[in-house]
Amino acid sequence: MPDAVVRVLVVDDDPLVRAALTMMLDGAQGIEVLATLADGDELPAALDRHRADVVLMDLRMPRVDGIQATRRARARPQPPEIVVLTTFDTDEHVVRALRAGASGFLLKDTPPDRIVEAIRRVSAGDPILSAAVTRRLMARVAADAAGFERARGQLAAVSPRERDVAIGVARGLTNAEIAAELTMSVPTVKAHLTHIMTKLDLDNRTQLAMLVHDADLL
Repeated sequence: MPDAVVRVLVVDDDPLVRAALTMMLDGAQGIEVLATLADGDELPAALDRHRADVVLMDLRMPRVDGIQATRRARARPQPPEIVVLTTFDTDEHVVRALRAGASGFLLKDTPPDRIVEAIRRVSAGDPILSAAVTRRLMARVAADAAGFERARGQLAAVSPRERDVAIGVARGLTNAEIAAELTMSVPTVKAHLTHIMTKLDLDNRTQLAMLVHDADLL
């Protein structure tokens, strides 16, 4: 990203994790920790007070868990991007978090530089999933026949060119890489993505990538 500062909220019920993440992120150039929260039920008030770009979200919290908190945050006008950072990486947790609107899913033992990179990338509009999580997710959705038919039906609403762009997103390509591969400008790619998101009522690139995987278009 350019020199813009990425503003972050940290949501985790473990005070040691909150302190460690804050110390790590405060030492990273171009990232500012606005506040740390001990539970998902504190997030709405924090988002009212702060204009956060990214929320680092734990999954298991005593009052409002990370799935509910993610869904509520993503339903707001101008919502923040959500990166789930957890010790639990079961298929169920991954799918529920992504369908709730999370743009990334990382384990807490992820190296600090990867967490920093994830924050910067989701702020720029690129979803983040570990390779292992992506492989498992693809295997899961490929086995879901009902999801396959539903996804194919939804994607029938987009044009062939928009479908090409959607496939590029599902392959993990950036806008610039999609533009180069499809011989179009980056603004044209962005325009196609805007049309796709509107037509399919999607919140972010991760949900679009999941839909393409559901439809088995890769």
